[in-house]
Amino acid sequence: MHLFRIAGAALLVVLAGAPLAAGHHSFFAQFDSSQPITIEGTVARVEWRNPHIWVFLDVTGPDGTVTRWQCEGGAPNALTRQGWTRDTMAVGGTLEIFGYRAINGSNVCNARTWTYEGQTVLAGQANDGGPNPDVPR
Repeated sequence: MHLFRIAGAALLVVLAGAPLAAGHHSFFAQFDSSQPITIEGTVARVEWRNPHIWVFLDVTGPDGTVTRWQCEGGAPNALTRQGWTRDTMAVGGTLEIFGYRAINGSNVCNARTWTYEGQTVLAGQANDGGPNPDVPR
């Protein structure tokens, strides 16, 4: 009976940590440093939440088709320290993102810088294992 209690307690500890472990990952687990990308589009949605901010961008291609991109940024606290708030990027505003595309080639990227209304800020995390976000484009 004692062994079952220990096993049950261990399982609870593992399961309790699973959402945290799933929510935070290294850069190379999902993104490809050999695929830099710069996209510009209309802000469709902003998810300002921990552990990462996500911006959804509608990008118009050369043929006029609109493609939705999902771009991961750093922690909200990192942007707050640069003077941005959850209301800085308004839905309908124009945003340029420099980052790196997802390994699987989907329309997902890891943003390194965001330029919104002429202001460029570091969007990524300097300690996620990805390319140095301070490298000029």
